[in-house]
Amino acid sequence: MSCAGAAAAPCLWRLRPGAQRSLSAYGRGIGVRCRSSGMTLDNINRAAVDRIIRVDHAGEYGANRIYAGQMVVLGRTSIGPVIQKMWDQEKDHLKKFNELMVTFRVRPTVLMPLWNVLGFALGAGTALLGKEGAMACTVAVEESIAHHYNNQMRTLMEEDPEKYEELLQVIKKFRDEELEHHDIGLDNDAELAPAYAILKSIIQAGCKAAIYLSERL
Repeated sequence: MSCAGAAAAPCLWRLRPGAQRSLSAYGRGIGVRCRSSGMTLDNINRAAVDRIIRVDHAGEYGANRIYAGQMVVLGRTSIGPVIQKMWDQEKDHLKKFNELMVTFRVRPTVLMPLWNVLGFALGAGTALLGKEGAMACTVAVEESIAHHYNNQMRTLMEEDPEKYEELLQVIKKFRDEELEHHDIGLDNDAELAPAYAILKSIIQAGCKAAIYLSERL
């Protein structure tokens, strides 16, 4: 999702094993600096915009449910305020996509009830592994979402960066905040979670499936 940074994007996710390297420094290389001519229902690629807003709305809803589950288990522990702060940002993300759903007349995915249950279960389940498990979940999910947002930005930049600047700026802002959450997870011992690599791989496979389904259903 970048102007000049698009070519460098594939390397954003090639971190050396075990390294607590900040993804933010990589992901933010994809920026948006364009003048907007404005998005309207008449001048946009409806199919592309519908798909983007629908899946992002579903993703932010799922993220909210994950943090809700984590707070039920860990809300009164020392990591509670950290989780709450990230959750508050996710609430803002969801609010914005709720607004975009109305503005561009996009229907939500039919899978919302499923993401409601699975998101909460994932958050609570990983939190039961302790702070490290919750943070491992955060790292896995936020890395997947940031990568997904980068792909969306790239698509919109290739089509018409001026027309889609408003949406690009929203996605870029949220992408940067997801990367911050990823780094917070690493800073709070995510890699010390039981079977961290396996847990992360399973969660990210689930994220990939959820993205695929929410774009289409």
